[in-house]
Amino acid sequence: MFQKIDPKALDFNPFSAIGERWMLITAGTPDHCNTMTASWGGVGILWGAPMATCYVRPQRYTNQFMKEGEYFTLSFFDEKYRPQLNLCGAKSGRDVDKVKECGFTVAAAAGGAPYFEQAELVLVCRKRMEMPMDPAAVPEDVKEKSYHDDFHDIYWGEIVEVLKKA
Repeated sequence: MFQKIDPKALDFNPFSAIGERWMLITAGTPDHCNTMTASWGGVGILWGAPMATCYVRPQRYTNQFMKEGEYFTLSFFDEKYRPQLNLCGAKSGRDVDKVKECGFTVAAAAGGAPYFEQAELVLVCRKRMEMPMDPAAVPEDVKEKSYHDDFHDIYWGEIVEVLKKA
């Protein structure tokens, strides 16, 4: 069972939650969605509102859902779900039903945003802005380490609802 909490009440370290434990970015509808594992992103305040950022490569199937939809979710899981997060980062939703493979149950949050009942914490985001990353603005050492020809699209989402497992 989830309870809605104020984003200011989060006792959440984004450096470990995103960078080490990972998250699932999910977009679409509860009936037709796709999800992917991510270890890049952030949370903070932008335009006076709680905001999350995430980065999705253009060729990722989830990117299509992100572009088409108004809402997306960022879901965080207990460590016991590491195999499922590995699967969602390694396989494409074009080729496999990741929700079924992971044994996840899809639920609907604000705006009809899909999330998974197995998550511990869900940030429900209303897409406020998106743009392709400018390759000319990326430092050369970062390009060498993280890029070849496929720079991310950047998404900013206003956090409109926070769901925490009770």
